[in-house]
Parts: sequence; C-alpha cells; structure tokens
Amino acid sequence: MDWIETLIVVVHVVIAVALVSVVLIQQGKGADAGAAFGGGASQTVFGSQGSGSFLTRMTTLMAVVFFVTSFSLAIFAKQRAEVAGEAGIPVLQESSSAPVQAEQVPGIDGAVSDKAGESDLPDLE
Repeated sequence: MDWIETLIVVVHVVIAVALVSVVLIQQGKGADAGAAFGGGASQTVFGSQGSGSFLTRMTTLMAVVFFVTSFSLAIFAKQRAEVAGEAGIPVLQESSSAPVQAEQVPGIDGAVSDKAGESDLPDLE
C-alpha cells in the first residue's frame, strides 16, 4: 500500500507543477495568440481558434486530477492516523484550553510557602 501512496504523491507534485505552468502560459481574455507572435490567427501553434480551448481543457483536466490526488492523500492520512491510534502510538489530539488549577496538580496545595527560595530537594553537592 505504501507504493500506491508514493505514486500518488509523485503524480500530485508533477500535476501541481504542470498546472502552474499551463496557467502561466495562458494569456488574458483581451490578448490574441496571433497578436503575440505578429501573425494571423491561422498561423498559431494550436490552430485557427487559438490556444484558448486547448489550454482551458488541459487546465480543467489537470485541476480534476489534482483534486483527486489531494482527496486520495487525505484518505491515506486518515487511515494512517486511525491505525496509529489503534496501535497505541500517541496521536496529537485537542487539549482543553482551561488553565490548570493548583488543586489539579498532585503535590501542590496552593498555599504559599514561608521558605522563599529554599527547596525541599536534598543537596547533591
């Protein structure tokens, strides 16, 4: 099962880089692909319609794959956390935000000692 997760991580990273690249290649709504190269629209790399529909389809496809890999990685992480919790491995959990009271700590009675600065521990010198 680990090799599947590794494969999905690799695909996820490659798709992320490709998605960023395709988005950066696209031109704004007001710009023509033909105007950028100084030629007519029929001389563009992607045909007479320009690069709009091809790049839009590629962006959509890559975005769908990116979301699927993200969702798959989230499922793997959840399963791994459940297995770790069942095995007794400590998993980070939410802690209460209430401050600890002196009564909750064993050995502390809440009273102020009149031996300021002195310790009840034996000297090790």
